[in-house]
Order: sequence, then structure tokens, then C-alpha cells
Amino acid sequence: MNILAHAYLSNRNEGLLIGNFIGDFIKGDPANPRHKLSADVIAGIRVHRAIDTFTDEHPDVAAVRQLLRPRCHKYAGVAVDVFFDHFLAINFRQLTGEPLHEFTQYFYQTLQRNSARFPVPAIRMLDAMMRYDWLIQYQTAEGIDRSLKGVSRRTVYPSGLDTAIVDFERYYEQIGERFGHFWPELVSHIRQTLETLPDAR
Repeated sequence: MNILAHAYLSNRNEGLLIGNFIGDFIKGDPANPRHKLSADVIAGIRVHRAIDTFTDEHPDVAAVRQLLRPRCHKYAGVAVDVFFDHFLAINFRQLTGEPLHEFTQYFYQTLQRNSARFPVPAIRMLDAMMRYDWLIQYQTAEGIDRSLKGVSRRTVYPSGLDTAIVDFERYYEQIGERFGHFWPELVSHIRQTLETLPDAR
């Protein structure tokens, strides 16, 4: 769910961006011929998985998950992803050197241009993301609330995500502080990961 983070860490590389976006929809080894993926898209999926693993194991992420667990239970990690994308969105220019609206236009246009190659669920997600401009909306509490309520309608079990905005507002400063520790470490880790992937350069 940390879509903005995945997008930015694709390093404005089209193949990486595509792989990062469809990563959750590709099961098993992305290099398996049945997926019919190019080398750079495969690298993007590997970067996607590296981001997810680093995020899941990071102590600052674990600390926020713990804050949210009484309400969101097993879905606390989903809420953390969206909350952290909020802090990336509101600080985007400061953290990346470019305006958020310019980056999101590049992101949407690149994915739309290549969407015929995507798995059907990824196409649906892209359509919804563009229709409601998720990445820009992540800057506001209303946008965060709308996003989490949308996810809550698709969960198999009660998730607490429909009311997670309460914890977002209650723990806002703590979550922001944790994001501030986490983000530069994630960026550094993914830069090192990219160095190990020839098709990611």
C-alpha cells in the first residue's frame, strides 16, 4: 500500500516503475517464463520485494504497527503504509527535490502508457488511483481516511481500517517522527539494492 514510496524508489526508470507497481500481483519467481516479463520489469519486482521486506522488518515500522494493532489487528501494517505515504507526500519536495504534482503526473502517464501489459487487478487499481488521484490525496487526512475506508471494504475480515483515521490523528506526531527515522534508511537500502541489479541501472 505504500504506493508513493514504491514509485519514487523506482528511480524514474520505466521498467523499475512498472515492476514496482505490479509487484504484488506477480507470484513466485518473476523471472519464470510464464510471466513473460522483461529484465527491467523483473528487476522492478525484486526492488518492490526488497522495499516490502525492509519495511516489514524495520523497528520504526514495528513501533507504529504496535500503536495501531488494538484497532487494526493484522491489518495494522496496511495502515502504516498509508500513513507513511502521507508523510512522504507532504514532505515530497523537501525529501526528493521535486514537486509532488510533477512526479505524480509522470507516474500516472508512465503506467497508463504501459497498462495493456499489466495483470487485470493492477489495471483496476491504476484506474481507481487515477480517478481519485490517490497520491495527491494522501496529503490530507480526508484523503487518508477515504483510502483506508476503501481498503476496509475489500478485506475478508473486519480490519478497523474504516476508523483508523482516529489513531492517525491521535498519534500523528509519533508516526511522523518514526517516518523521519525510517525514510533515509529505506532510501539508502534501496540504493544499495539497485547496485546489485544490473537491469535496474
